[in-house]
Amino acid sequence: MSEFDYSSGDSLRGRVFNRLREDILSGRYSENTELKESAIGAELGVSRTPVREAFRQLELEGLIRIVPNRGAYVTGISTSDVADIYEIRSLLEGLCARWATKRMTRSMIEEMEETILLSEFHLSKKHFDQLIELDNRFHMELYEACGSKILIHLLKDFHQYVQKQRQQTLSDIERSRQAVAEHKSIMEAMRDGNALLAEKLADEHICNAYKNMVKCGLSDQKD
Repeated sequence: MSEFDYSSGDSLRGRVFNRLREDILSGRYSENTELKESAIGAELGVSRTPVREAFRQLELEGLIRIVPNRGAYVTGISTSDVADIYEIRSLLEGLCARWATKRMTRSMIEEMEETILLSEFHLSKKHFDQLIELDNRFHMELYEACGSKILIHLLKDFHQYVQKQRQQTLSDIERSRQAVAEHKSIMEAMRDGNALLAEKLADEHICNAYKNMVKCGLSDQKD
């Protein structure tokens, strides 16, 4: 675990929660790993209280289970969870693209065009780490452009829930090539003001990502 960041404006509990959620979703903690309040508190340099509060929030998200008088154990994201997340994401990202087409500014389009150009460059060099970062950047730009704080919050959460699987599938050159092309088509539809086409393409993009994941066996984490 990297050094804990105290510079954020979030609450201490929020920072502990975000760090633990990231570690669970990235695979740092495997299924059934016991999370100890005292050990995590010592590692992050915080008291047990914000850790305990973060545990409660993680339990509400279904990422851990708290067994009375025993402790907290990681449950993480199952194979069926991943399938559900991608089906929900396909619908929500389609809606996001449709709304963004009507609401985004010229500067937002230009930022997205720059992201596509950088993606194409790093694709040609097979720079997978940069491609993953740019994939995140494209989706964050899309989310922000929709103008709905509720939808942005939902999509960012779903995006993070499957970060481990996304990193694995984007390390495949063929899927990375397809993803960049799909991003470009979505951006062009939005730039042309074709909201329905942008919605359709964004929906298909998420469906294609999941199909590739299944084909490569990357969704078979656990049941």
